Amino acid sequence: MCGKIAAGKSTLTDRLGQQPGTVVVAEDHWLARLYPGEQTSLADYARNAARLRDAMAPHLVALLRLGLSVVLDFPANTVASRAWMRTLFEAAGVAHQLHVLDVPDAVCKARLRLRNAEGAHTFTVTDAEFDLFSRYFVPPDPEEGFTLVVHRA
Repeated sequence: MCGKIAAGKSTLTDRLGQQPGTVVVAEDHWLARLYPGEQTSLADYARNAARLRDAMAPHLVALLRLGLSVVLDFPANTVASRAWMRTLFEAAGVAHQLHVLDVPDAVCKARLRLRNAEGAHTFTVTDAEFDLFSRYFVPPDPEEGFTLVVHRA
């Protein structure tokens, strides 16, 4: 999944995860449970996400090798994060799709404010934090070689 905060990655992930033989692995779920109270900055997120990816990689490859579809609700928002995902499907020798949610910032922020007000999401994100994280967003380049499925708002 590639898309900014509140672009709809988790909603799409949930829908894709309904297919038979499919497992959803959600980064926010694991980060909130493994590192409760330790997600207070971008640096905290980067450190904890790297730990999670390191721990999960062999398991994810094993699931793929078993023939399961794995839907990663991890943000593939940088070249480095997408490179990590590439290692998974290449190690398993399976096909892939990178779903790209092309949603304007104003729509994401409106969804984010609603999500925060509802209080149902694991993490609350401010507009300033949205802007901070969005500075690191790099859309996928065709030269990266991913099979892209683009979703527009």
